[in-house]
Amino acid sequence: MKGFISIIAGSKSDEKLVKDAVLILKQNKIKYEINYLSAHRQPEKLRKYLLKSEGYADVYICIAGLSAALPGVVASLTKKPVIAVPVNVKLKGLDALLSSMQMPSGVPVATVGIDNAKNASHLAIRILKLK
Repeated sequence: MKGFISIIAGSKSDEKLVKDAVLILKQNKIKYEINYLSAHRQPEKLRKYLLKSEGYADVYICIAGLSAALPGVVASLTKKPVIAVPVNVKLKGLDALLSSMQMPSGVPVATVGIDNAKNASHLAIRILKLK
């Protein structure tokens, strides 16, 4: 199966979840890349990365906690599918979950369960199979 997944995590503290996502992608021989970019602290760097990756990334997996702005920002800057992985940082991850799910019309973000990066990869693979 052809396709390319871009994994974007808000910080290095999300590395365990990145590894969970990568495990599934490796098992299924899916090409991917990993970037640690904060929507709050590095907005211009994130924007430049999205402009570059738009030509080859098929699906974006965004891993972020707290206010979880990352998936929504990515979805606002691309027409490709975006999958959010809310992270359990505070409030048992409910803040990140609700932030990821409550996107305005025209900015869709698919959201998996809290800390469930493996399911994000499974969903990304299903999206690739639609091609």
